[in-house]
Amino acid sequence: MSMEKLALTTNSRARKPASAGGAHNALAADLTRLLGPRKVLSNLSERLNYRYDAIQFGATPLAVVLPESTEDVVAAVRAARAAGVPIVGRGAASGLSGGAAPTEPGLVISFTRMTRLTIHPDRREAQAQAGVITLAVSDAARPHGLIYPPDPASFRTSTIGGNLAENAGGPMCFKYGVTGDYVRALSFVDADGELHHVTRDAFDLAGLLIGSEGTLGLITEATLRLIPPATHTRTLMAHFPEVGACAEAVSAAIAAGAVPSKLEFMDRACTNAVEDYLNLGLPRGAEAVLLVDTDGDDLDTVQDELQLVADACERAGGTVRRAATDAEGAALWRARRSVSPALGRIRPQRMNEDIVVPRSALPDVVREIRALGDASPFRLVQFGHIGDGNLHPNILFDPRKEDTHAVHDLAHEIALVALRHGGVLSGEHGIGSMKRDFMTDAVDPGTLKALWNVKRALDPHLALNPGKILPAEGVDG
Repeated sequence: MSMEKLALTTNSRARKPASAGGAHNALAADLTRLLGPRKVLSNLSERLNYRYDAIQFGATPLAVVLPESTEDVVAAVRAARAAGVPIVGRGAASGLSGGAAPTEPGLVISFTRMTRLTIHPDRREAQAQAGVITLAVSDAARPHGLIYPPDPASFRTSTIGGNLAENAGGPMCFKYGVTGDYVRALSFVDADGELHHVTRDAFDLAGLLIGSEGTLGLITEATLRLIPPATHTRTLMAHFPEVGACAEAVSAAIAAGAVPSKLEFMDRACTNAVEDYLNLGLPRGAEAVLLVDTDGDDLDTVQDELQLVADACERAGGTVRRAATDAEGAALWRARRSVSPALGRIRPQRMNEDIVVPRSALPDVVREIRALGDASPFRLVQFGHIGDGNLHPNILFDPRKEDTHAVHDLAHEIALVALRHGGVLSGEHGIGSMKRDFMTDAVDPGTLKALWNVKRALDPHLALNPGKILPAEGVDG
């Protein structure tokens, strides 16, 4: 199945929408009456801009709503339900699995105007609407001596709502945890337009919503936990003559007791792409580069921990370079955060895998993926949050010239490598439409049935982000 077809596949037996033209006119008119013309986009030229995420195009929505409050979201969902059309939530569209790309015409609710943010320093909390930019939370908390640790690579553009939908991670996730670890409560609108406020208590409905990719409810606001930042940070870069040696060094450093705040990996193809883009002086000949931060409130402990990592890297055959200043450390981390734009200069599209494997399996996994890339006609690069075992093999391609079926097949092979080694399909990017087909390899039929039961319980009309995560009912591999 090609990725274009994959993104447009859905289970829509519960809906029989009217013709696109009639449904568009009626829905747009109803929404405009309820919300006013300022919050509704109905022209085709406007709607075309809401059919994609960072790597996937989908169907053109019938209408787009730009809510400014939870009440607006409630009204929009109820209007869509009355019209019998599907509903897709959208943040900054920086997702990498097709999660925000509609699989069929319907309503897109874009949260970019819901940007209210309040810091409660006495409670070490932030109250953030779904459209708040991730970096803005830490920027607002910092004058109070607090930070918000989850930091996906897209933190300058991605939104809190999108982070919650995917349970995003980031370079700091090894030590500090992912988005879901910082949620104390959230508000969401269900498929019938009912508003719910839930906390992380006994049944933890909030935990079920986090990472559900907008398929169970539309998160509108969250209460986020904040923490004080570490007093001291130290940075090193190590480079290796063989890709598996980098993974061995990571395992050895953690086994020795190191708990770095960041542990990030780039293979040679990735490093050279970034160097072509930024000219930072990265080691072009290295087969793998490891970037590491250690942090804490006691400088001696921070430096000792960095030494544990350095020793492990050198024993694995790596060459270590410590950042002499904060500015030098920031320049090294700029390299890691520039991977996405650097890869975008090579090919117009990429399939971004997001596998997670046990750390003990990392050396074998990165070697096997390297071998798949060497045997493939496509450019394949690897990078990721290696401390968590979270790897991002990226297949770079040009859909105008190269076979998307073959891209999909290579992505499937990469997924199977992870599963053979006891891993999972996604650590933070989500399943979306891009990896939906692989779920029959990763999840047994009984569990898939249970997941469908959960979906139907919260979304009985299958209206919320259809065609994402779960393969069609009855498909058991």
